[in-house]
Amino acid sequence: MKDGRWIFLSALALVDVLSVGRAAAQDAAETLQGMLAIQIRSQGFVCDKALGAIKDTKRSKPDLGVWTLKCSNATYRISRAPDMAAKVTPLE
Repeated sequence: MKDGRWIFLSALALVDVLSVGRAAAQDAAETLQGMLAIQIRSQGFVCDKALGAIKDTKRSKPDLGVWTLKCSNATYRISRAPDMAAKVTPLE
């Protein structure tokens, strides 16, 4: 294989890997906000459309994850501990 062709194919492979990595990170964020929205809906809260979720690192502890979930109709603070229902606090 000629050097120029090998470099071109290597560059294409790198672009492919980078785009897959970006898509995986985006899917993970969408999955998290979707999962949090499903959980609070199952507990009787309304989240019409999940717009984003941010981890609250100051409030989180090793066995307690705290998240702020922004929905199209409200914002919630969600505290999640293993094997327990989430504690949901409306923020707006």
